[in-house]
Amino acid sequence: MISTTKLIDKTDSAYHYPLLIKQLLHSAKTYHHGHEIVYGNKRYSYPQFFSRLDALAHALTHLGINAGDTIAVLDWDSHRYLECFFAIPMLGAILHTVNIRLSPQQILYTINHAKDDVIIIHSDFLALLEPYLADIQTVKQWLVINETSTKIQSPIQFVGEYEALITQYNNKPYDFPDFVEDSCATLFYTTGTTGDPKGVYFSHRQLVLHTLSASTAVASIAAQGRIDSNDVYMPITPMFHVHAWGMPYLATMLGMQQIYPGKYEPEKLLKLIETERVTFSHCVPTILQMLLQHPYSKQVNFLGWKLVIGGSALPQVLAEAAMDKDIEIYAGYGLSETCPILSLALLSPEQLKQPIEQQVKHRCKAGRPIPFVEVKIENEQQHLTNKVDTIGEIVVRSPWLTQGYLNNKQASANLWQQGYLHTGDIGFIDQDHYINITDRKKDVIKSGGEWISSLQLENLIGQHPRVHEVAVVAAPDPQWNERPAACIVTSEPLNLSLEEIKQWLQPFVKQGLISKWAIPDKIYFFKHIPKTSVGKIDKKQLRDDTKERHLNHTKELY
Repeated sequence: MISTTKLIDKTDSAYHYPLLIKQLLHSAKTYHHGHEIVYGNKRYSYPQFFSRLDALAHALTHLGINAGDTIAVLDWDSHRYLECFFAIPMLGAILHTVNIRLSPQQILYTINHAKDDVIIIHSDFLALLEPYLADIQTVKQWLVINETSTKIQSPIQFVGEYEALITQYNNKPYDFPDFVEDSCATLFYTTGTTGDPKGVYFSHRQLVLHTLSASTAVASIAAQGRIDSNDVYMPITPMFHVHAWGMPYLATMLGMQQIYPGKYEPEKLLKLIETERVTFSHCVPTILQMLLQHPYSKQVNFLGWKLVIGGSALPQVLAEAAMDKDIEIYAGYGLSETCPILSLALLSPEQLKQPIEQQVKHRCKAGRPIPFVEVKIENEQQHLTNKVDTIGEIVVRSPWLTQGYLNNKQASANLWQQGYLHTGDIGFIDQDHYINITDRKKDVIKSGGEWISSLQLENLIGQHPRVHEVAVVAAPDPQWNERPAACIVTSEPLNLSLEEIKQWLQPFVKQGLISKWAIPDKIYFFKHIPKTSVGKIDKKQLRDDTKERHLNHTKELY
């Protein structure tokens, strides 16, 4: 029961300060200290950035964009994308960040489902959509980005070119309006491996609160990897995916130097880290592994680079490899539906005094909840608890969680139950208040009545010196319903044997880290493990592949 409260009195002339994205720019105008925003050969100052936001707003308004309209963006990670992060929502319009790594049919689906009014598209992506022009239902105008001097040949009738319109309206201030802070600001689509992508949306209020809480978590709490306005930021998580984890908003609010890399090419990313002296980034484990294994990484001094890993579990062996190169690495946890940050693996000053092997165990956990995040565990009886070491589904509350899926009532009802967002992750909270993820609910292996954690097995098998990459999935079994199967990419041409993997795991059984029953019965070798469009291991595809392997009795699977 909620008690009756007394509301504050409001003076007629008092200003009600709505939490709008435009408010993040006030401190950026104060604290940028001459820092730049960089993309390729283009470098410009924060005052120029603010001027370009005004110009983009004028250009879009001139094209007839109104509050509530939806504008889709297909671009590489660039200064332009950063401008769209701000100018489009600040007009009261909705920014739809299109996942350029989806199939053309899926991209078409998201454009139609979102009912996009305008598309801003880099010329590199025209070929994705040109064959489907007749099927695009609501788009009225197309604005092209052309980074070359060559005239674009396309059946699409463009209303203008991005940079030309910026130039046309240069040095013309724009008065961004106030409106209700719960207005929708952004929209994007999940990259699930089953069914159509689902639309996830966030308000201005949610994005502002997420930015403020994330800045507190990474800048104020006594822990490792602290950042401030003098850091140099470069995202290595696509800007189309959960606003690049919301970090461009944070970096802009703090007035950081910002480096946007365009295409994710390993050598280019490494050279940018080196030449631009990047000190703060974030990415999924597969991207970091790709960078560390590239020959050019041997020339790079990573000292001072603070790196948050998310999207999937951070393997201890990868964390150790990064720390060996002086990278200040730690994990974070969140979902597309949570904006995304829920927790960060921040170590206390006492934990930072521990030996590296002890620190790594903490750094690889999902972490402690950041401010304004409430975490509970839902057990098999659907009771909520925060009792230490209780295993169940992780459920959360926070002011920035998506309130549903766009035009999908059933999926929204499944997402939200008992007033908590259900993450679909199985785990527990330990005595140090860290969230520990043991598996995705859909990936957990139930064998002979016992639950087996695929993530724990992946972490332990991944520490084998000849295992380059590993994923563990459930394989069908006539007696036990399903058994764990290890899908492995080896670091050497000679494949491992199942017996070698079993022997490798025996010491962990003796240490009590896993049960003897958890040791896999099958091993499959891959040249490449399939990934989703955002670099996560595609376990649905792996389950399908291993099922086919099981039925055909074949050994090698490529």
